[in-house]
Amino acid sequence: MLSLSGNKYSNCDGVSRRNFLQLGAPLLGLGLADLFQARATAAETVRPKSNKSLIVFWTHGGMSQQDTYDMKPLAPAEYRGMYRPISTSVPDIHVTERFPLQAKVMHHISQVRSVHHENGIHAPSAHWMQTGYFGPTLARNAPQKPSFGSVIARTIGAHSEHMPPYVTIPKSEAFGYQGAVYLGKSYNPFEVGTDPNSKNFKIPNLALPDGLTLKSVESRRELLKQFDTLNREVDQSGVIEGLDTFKQQALEMVTGERVRKAFDLSSEDNRLRDQYGRHQYGQSALLARRLVEAGSSCVTINTGYWDHHNDIEKGLETHLPPLDQAMATLIEDLEQRGMLDDVMIFCAGEFGRTPMINGHAGRDHWSNCFTVMFAGGGIKGGRVVGASEKFGGGVVERKTTPLDLLATIYQKMGVSLETHFDDASGRPTSIVGTGKPVHELF
Repeated sequence: MLSLSGNKYSNCDGVSRRNFLQLGAPLLGLGLADLFQARATAAETVRPKSNKSLIVFWTHGGMSQQDTYDMKPLAPAEYRGMYRPISTSVPDIHVTERFPLQAKVMHHISQVRSVHHENGIHAPSAHWMQTGYFGPTLARNAPQKPSFGSVIARTIGAHSEHMPPYVTIPKSEAFGYQGAVYLGKSYNPFEVGTDPNSKNFKIPNLALPDGLTLKSVESRRELLKQFDTLNREVDQSGVIEGLDTFKQQALEMVTGERVRKAFDLSSEDNRLRDQYGRHQYGQSALLARRLVEAGSSCVTINTGYWDHHNDIEKGLETHLPPLDQAMATLIEDLEQRGMLDDVMIFCAGEFGRTPMINGHAGRDHWSNCFTVMFAGGGIKGGRVVGASEKFGGGVVERKTTPLDLLATIYQKMGVSLETHFDDASGRPTSIVGTGKPVHELF
């Protein structure tokens, strides 16, 4: 973080001019200087022309595939669980009775029921699914590779000036694997910071300090003048001039009408907000749609904790209905707006859950075989790729790896699968490694 010292200035709230120049400080939230320095660097790189965006529902802790998408109604009770399957808009595809709304739009949804990796611990598995690579262990939890959201931010960038390319709602997941690592912190996600369903929802990272209003900062130059009285004649390096550029861009994001409108859920019709659901899932999905519509290229919704080792029915009753409402409404809303072909939806967690219900009426970690969901963004709907064995314990058809899933996302997003970035040691590293797109979805 660049900090310049000089004559002291404070407003009535004690915000000093020096603090203002620290562009990662709470005054501007999110490390905006880094964001726009990245944009300046990216301008020197040829980026693919892409109008695609991605919305992710990250089910931290692992969704139970047997109780949702890959049900086993003919299995013994200790395997099949408490829910019955229901028909969908696609013949021969059934889902849990707790997904009645997704059932109606199943012709837009496809599932991969044969995802597999080889770790059953949260941290390494979360890293594997979000970067494509195994990395951390219990002894070393630090992220080793960049997340797919950061790769998209680096390669595609935002579709509209001043919008953050990569956003997490409400915050990034706890392990820290949704970040950029060696791509540079400039490609870390912009964190919304609060529940979009909260009363008087407001983005802390985009709020002006107390005592400043939009009216008072209509002119960015006037605002900069209030805080910056440094004599440019003493700066022969050009640092101050360059810093002004980034400050102005940061202020444009904070005060710009387009960005403020994108985050303003109150401008949505209340009937549509009700349709999405007045809960964190629903309002997060609505916000995600607004963000990609305004120009963000990747938005990840972190949906909460799905680690149901005990009393899984109680846990799923908390998650499944709001997820169903949010996801189905998002699909319908995107379709009605003519956006579904350009916006991919991806729902996944670090792994699935054990085929057999344990002695505590829960399901434990299971990475041998589990299900992820895709919709939109050029993905063909109404398809099931791969298959699990009769009790759901292993893959019997079309084993699919995390790298395969990322290769699928990148290809449909317009990111070259030949892309390499220098890792922390300076060695060129592929974003997909041995991964191959799941062409059955195309």
